[in-house]
Amino acid sequence: MDNRNDKELSCGCCDTCRHKHTPRDDKEIKQLKNRLSRVSGQINGIIKMLDDNRYCGDILIQVAAVESAMQSFGYLILQEHMRTCMTEEIQSGNTEVVDEVLELMKKLK
Repeated sequence: MDNRNDKELSCGCCDTCRHKHTPRDDKEIKQLKNRLSRVSGQINGIIKMLDDNRYCGDILIQVAAVESAMQSFGYLILQEHMRTCMTEEIQSGNTEVVDEVLELMKKLK
């Protein structure tokens, strides 16, 4: 009998390895990818600024914008994790996810 959570799928590399998966609908995936595409565009802009020998202060402003955009992206993922994955785990009796989310929050700051 398979005792794995539906969200945990084996990668096939060994008997103990588990990679967790979070199902997302197409709309959510599109929104998240659009955010990352904008960040990618900002990073490409920074690369061009370097090529153009732009002023350090201008580059740093764009670096701060990228950091802020990635922070916002991370918080969106965290919010969804707390609303779905974490809630489901707590309802099934697994309160260890609270420690997991606290560690994730530390990494995002």
